[in-house]
Amino acid sequence: MIQTLYIEQAIFDHPRAVAIRQRFPKASVVPCQHYGEVFNPKAQNFRLQKQQPSLILAEKFNKFVLPAPFSYNIGGQRNYYFSHMLNCIYDCRYCFLQGMYRSANYILFINYEDFDSAIEQVANESEHPAYFFSGYDCDSLALEPVTGFIKHILPTFQKLDNAYIELRTKSTQIRSLLDINAMTNCIVAFSLSPDSLTAALEHKTPPLAKRLDALDKLQQAGWPIGLRFDPIIYCDDYQKIYSEFFEQVFARINLNQLHSVSLGTFRMPQGFYRNIVKLYPEERLFAGPLTESQPMVSYEAELEQQMLAFCREKLLQLMPEEKLFICHDDI
Repeated sequence: MIQTLYIEQAIFDHPRAVAIRQRFPKASVVPCQHYGEVFNPKAQNFRLQKQQPSLILAEKFNKFVLPAPFSYNIGGQRNYYFSHMLNCIYDCRYCFLQGMYRSANYILFINYEDFDSAIEQVANESEHPAYFFSGYDCDSLALEPVTGFIKHILPTFQKLDNAYIELRTKSTQIRSLLDINAMTNCIVAFSLSPDSLTAALEHKTPPLAKRLDALDKLQQAGWPIGLRFDPIIYCDDYQKIYSEFFEQVFARINLNQLHSVSLGTFRMPQGFYRNIVKLYPEERLFAGPLTESQPMVSYEAELEQQMLAFCREKLLQLMPEEKLFICHDDI
């Protein structure tokens, strides 16, 4: 899977770096002073690198916890995100990461204990329950067998009575969760799309059926579940496609285990969008009824409202309104 490992010299002998080297014994190991030497140069081809990304092991020094974008809201007044990893093993055409980063290589920050401390500090200083979102700059679970980060971080949340964590994922790597008792303050949030759109746009991801199987196992084990229908993608028969899709998903949902559902249409900052179009000029998604309105690219306002209204109406036939959250135009 990983053919090249870049490792910052300061952490070369860190136990986690050693364990990951041992996991990929055939990988070329290249020391570096700072991950930016590999990740930040301009003369890189994201599309080419995506075919065989390298893994960069690094140390993070600041900004462990940041205020979450406005759309990351599932009922909390204090919302934050953290990124133990940058970039995703999946290759979704609508993902903003490919327009934000020059490199498709993965970065893993291995000083997990500093994330623990920052999360504890923010939670302890908050007068309201604090919600922490994992999966903003990566998939929360896809590389868990390699990183072990979720196995590490969950005990921190077990000790916090005023903090919640959302694990946002398209992955079926749920063993680390099934091996422990379910936590009421951990929401496993699956990003889901109809089969046709998964096949066309969510390359390398597990198919919908396998994600629903994983979701079902977690429900049965007592884990709170989130559903993330974001982005909703326009196509000529979107009403039929999404009607059938919502029915398919909720046929597997135990409403007692459902924590929240979020709904949003395709949207992206203009600069990221233009970068991605250069990478994939033939992609049909970008030939859709999109409009640029500083600072975002999204569907025309009337169409966007029609899509959200239709999907909202269908969802409220299947679930309680207080658990539905609409995502707005921010990243």
